[in-house]
Amino acid sequence: MQKILIIDDLHPAFKEKAMALGFEVDDQPLITRAQTLEIVKDYVGIAVRTKFKIDAELFNAAPNLKFVARAGAGLDNIDEAAAKAKNIQLINAPEGNCDAVGEHAVGLLLALMNNFRKADTEIRNGIWDREGNRGYELKGKTVGLIGYGFMGQKMARKLAGFEVNVIAYDKYKTGFSDDFAREVSMEEIVKHSDVLSLHIPLTNETRQMVKDEYFFHFKKPIFFINTARGEIVNTSAVLNGIKTGKILGAGLDVLETEKFPALSEQAFYQELKTNEKVILTPHVAGWTFDSYRKISEVLAEKLEQLGV
Repeated sequence: MQKILIIDDLHPAFKEKAMALGFEVDDQPLITRAQTLEIVKDYVGIAVRTKFKIDAELFNAAPNLKFVARAGAGLDNIDEAAAKAKNIQLINAPEGNCDAVGEHAVGLLLALMNNFRKADTEIRNGIWDREGNRGYELKGKTVGLIGYGFMGQKMARKLAGFEVNVIAYDKYKTGFSDDFAREVSMEEIVKHSDVLSLHIPLTNETRQMVKDEYFFHFKKPIFFINTARGEIVNTSAVLNGIKTGKILGAGLDVLETEKFPALSEQAFYQELKTNEKVILTPHVAGWTFDSYRKISEVLAEKLEQLGV
């Protein structure tokens, strides 16, 4: 019987389906990398979220490995080139958490445009300032999306009821205009956007793509949302943009350095945490109680389609 090793916290739906397909499944969410390297030779599949890098060292220790199932959208914690060299198939589940990401991004945007964080903090400290917390309406604004895959498309759908103009740029797609967004050039994004939201993967090309020069080209002050990957964005450039008025507010679910103590050691952290025009969440946009289940269900469907 072929064996699958689950090395992260996955909803039982994946394990149940895998067993129904005839696999033996070892569910070890607390296993360490060292322990995994010791036993991975016995498995044809690994299921992982973000615990550690799935790289050439691991592939070399796993001569029988046929696939890696990534419980999430991105594959940036997997060495895709090394997997391809070993003929190891990769499956992921952007369909499982795209609704969660879209809703979270809209939530960040509404909170920014209406000063929710600042207003809440002030009231808790005895300050009642209506004028200082006047917000903006979404209606009539132009929302620019960078990337129009699963995440970008869901963001556009979530915005449909707000009577906004949604435009999207995707370097690797053409002819994708639909009822929810209009395909445009990058020149149109920087000319017309009131809001900019990122929905692209982390690659060598996109790493640190969004920096001072990137924001410089925008013709209007923007609200900026990042629920994609933190390493795409230079955080200091966001803070600079806020100081110069290029950015009216930033909603950041992801950062170029995440988790503590590493985050607190960054030069930008003190300014970031005290800036009232920034809302931060701990990389949870795609991680809801609902997506926890849906991701495993999508992975299970794709496992069946692999036919290994």
